[in-house]
Amino acid sequence: MIFDEFSPPKTSETSEPVDERRWDSLGFNPVQTDYMYVMKTSEDGNFTNGGLRHYGNIEMIPSAAVLNYGQGIIEDLKAYKKQNGSIILFRPEENGLRMRIGAERMCMPAPTIKQFVEAVKSTVLANKRWVPPANKGCLHIRPLLLGNGPVLSVTPAPEFTFLIYVTPVGRYFEGGLKPINLVVEDVTHRATPGGVGNIKAIGNYAGILKAQAAGKANGFSDVLYLDSVHNRYLEEVSTANIFVVKDNTISTPVLEGTILPGITRKGIISIAHSQGFQVEERLVSVEELFDADEVLCSGNAVGVLPVGSITYKNKRVDYGESGFIIYERLSSALTNIQMGLTEETKGWTTVVE
Repeated sequence: MIFDEFSPPKTSETSEPVDERRWDSLGFNPVQTDYMYVMKTSEDGNFTNGGLRHYGNIEMIPSAAVLNYGQGIIEDLKAYKKQNGSIILFRPEENGLRMRIGAERMCMPAPTIKQFVEAVKSTVLANKRWVPPANKGCLHIRPLLLGNGPVLSVTPAPEFTFLIYVTPVGRYFEGGLKPINLVVEDVTHRATPGGVGNIKAIGNYAGILKAQAAGKANGFSDVLYLDSVHNRYLEEVSTANIFVVKDNTISTPVLEGTILPGITRKGIISIAHSQGFQVEERLVSVEELFDADEVLCSGNAVGVLPVGSITYKNKRVDYGESGFIIYERLSSALTNIQMGLTEETKGWTTVVE
């Protein structure tokens, strides 16, 4: 991978405000912003001397490990603009830690958590004109860790690059906050025991595209996957964790190496405890869906969403006849923290400016 020699661009070069009309039509597609952050490993294998570059194409050699063998990690987090104009992040240190855990599994060096958070802050500040106004969307932040050094045999790359780009986004699903309709996939599995389902390895997502496309072609919003051993226990949706509500108990699949430890998931569990719910992290069978009061999913991209229906083996169960009371309580509490609408006592938010 080749970049021009580092010379920090003057971020004031592009300080004109973004056309306000853009915020009303935001979807979940990439929008070219102004700057990206790049940091490479030095000869000792550590990350040093990172900095901003103008956003643009990158050049990569054909023998790069990430292209040949998928040696790469992604992360996702968001920046929100408060009513007073300040910008906040939601638990960025958790993303930095998760990247380090994933990197260790993939035989990659990773930035320290401090480097990660500071790089995120720098990138957001450089692109602050792209942070949507409060209640209009948010700035999606995509850190990448890439094995860009040349390899031919199956071996770790000799060189690595850490890169961050950002893009303003609206809701992940076209329906916004409307309940989504899921179909249970019992043929394709997103992860296997001993694999990399519990980290954000870049190859994890391409393997589910076919099942997801088939589900959407049949009118479903997304796909809910089962475990690959028993083909019975819930794992997660394509890009989200799942919660099943029955009475005062909220159950979510236990983390046993095949499920991504979502940061939004972690927040929902904490909030549910504080609101007096009994939270169980355990094996949750697909049959329990048909007796549930509510089902909801959570993730950085989707936020927190209610599930309106789930179809399994051509049998459909609908939710929400009496409303989505538990979803509304949990989602409201979490969203208010993420957007800075309530006093923050958990230490979950970081002010960028």
